[in-house]
Amino acid sequence: MIDAVRRFLVRRTDSATADDVLSETLLVCWRRLGEIPDDHLPWVYGVARRCLANAERGRRRQARLAARITALDPPPLVVDGPAPADDDLAAALAGLRAEDAELLRLWAWEDLAAGQIAVVLGISANAASIRLHRAKQRLREELRKVTGPAGHDGAREGRRR
Repeated sequence: MIDAVRRFLVRRTDSATADDVLSETLLVCWRRLGEIPDDHLPWVYGVARRCLANAERGRRRQARLAARITALDPPPLVVDGPAPADDDLAAALAGLRAEDAELLRLWAWEDLAAGQIAVVLGISANAASIRLHRAKQRLREELRKVTGPAGHDGAREGRRR
């Protein structure tokens, strides 16, 4: 289970943050040991997701503070970070709403079914299934924007002239 949760976190953040959030997640699980359901992995993913959100909020607070300090006393040289990857899928996922991207990651990367995704997100299984279907459609549209049309025109498929 620990390896699965760490992989879940590493796919969403850097390795150091993943380790910190994993520690926090395990602490929460230990404190709530009596509340863990039989199908524990989706529940633990939900805990990890919320712990990661807390860590990201803390990182954003630190970034805002650093920006305020930089505005008051700018450093002599500012170095940009690495350029983002030019991967078509990454670009398409970046074009989606955060909620849609997370649904797709849970489905594709974590190999969760709609019912398990519902547990992670705290929604009904029906809502998870509908949202997943719509997120897949949006991803297809974003991929078409990024990569261009596929080998055939789906709108004309099946028509004869």
